[in-house]
Amino acid sequence: MKVTIKEVAKQAGVSASTVSRVVSNSSKISEETKQKVRIVMEELGFHINQNARNLVRQSTKTIGIVMKSSAGESLHDPFFPEVLRGISAWCHKQGFSICLTTGDSEEAIFQDTVNMVRGKRVDGIIVSYSKQKDKVVPYLIESGIPFVVIGKPYGNAESVTYVDNDNVKAAREAAEFLIEQGRKTIGYIGGPLTFEVAKYRLQGFKEAVLFNQLDMSGDYMKNPESPDFIRNAVHELMDLEAPPTGIVVIDDLTALHVLLVLRERHVQVPNEVSLISFNNTMVAQFSSPALTSVDTQIFQLGYESARCLIEEIKDPSQFKKSIIIPTVIRERESTIPFIQQ
Repeated sequence: MKVTIKEVAKQAGVSASTVSRVVSNSSKISEETKQKVRIVMEELGFHINQNARNLVRQSTKTIGIVMKSSAGESLHDPFFPEVLRGISAWCHKQGFSICLTTGDSEEAIFQDTVNMVRGKRVDGIIVSYSKQKDKVVPYLIESGIPFVVIGKPYGNAESVTYVDNDNVKAAREAAEFLIEQGRKTIGYIGGPLTFEVAKYRLQGFKEAVLFNQLDMSGDYMKNPESPDFIRNAVHELMDLEAPPTGIVVIDDLTALHVLLVLRERHVQVPNEVSLISFNNTMVAQFSSPALTSVDTQIFQLGYESARCLIEEIKDPSQFKKSIIIPTVIRERESTIPFIQQ
């Protein structure tokens, strides 16, 4: 026979409304009372019909995650599985599930997002990137659904909750790390400038060059539009009349490509060229040589984005906020002080 809330309340010596609040983990109920009621629930075999509960509350207990590219590409990038791990950790604590976009193009990913919102499949959405002229964020603003962006949103940061690093500062510090090691000619290999993270990291690199009065032209700064052009960027840098003795690279996966091309050219890392990258993923730790990398605390980016979103789902009246996760340089084998040959 199915056990009811009233039977649990009678056995525990509390009201039915108190049992209901214990089920929803209300902060208005003391931990002592929660524990007492939960023991009775266990003894009587009381189980929550979560699906029915969600229907009554018009809640799916699910959040959507918008990937910046196809599932295959995203999961091959060591950044995304780690940010997903952070999101999942907080969602698990809060009893939420996750739903990923599966489209293999920008338009298909946008349509996945529309379907999640219109189909009421999710209570809120995390956008895992920030990109210029992207249709997702404007659509989410218009729809009114709670959402959070990982990365500073393009154009409307004040009206959107987001979680990010200070990418300008982090890139400036990465470049200055090489400069302090005696690398006075440094290059930069970034990514498509339509993504805000690439724009801000390039800005930070330029600030370090300007502040340290390095005599360098724009030829030392490359922003390949896709991984297919990384090889060309490395060759162009190393073919300069004064090739760089240090290179700042936008992320660990790109830095791995750079390492392979330098090895093909018989350029020794770190003796001839030091490399520093971003994100401090497993790629950085297990490449050869191991990469000095700016730890952007990817897990924490995901964890905080999920925390902010679920807080907004529970209380839509909250003010929009920005969370900046600090970064730190993890020094490894790909950087050493420069010794003039």
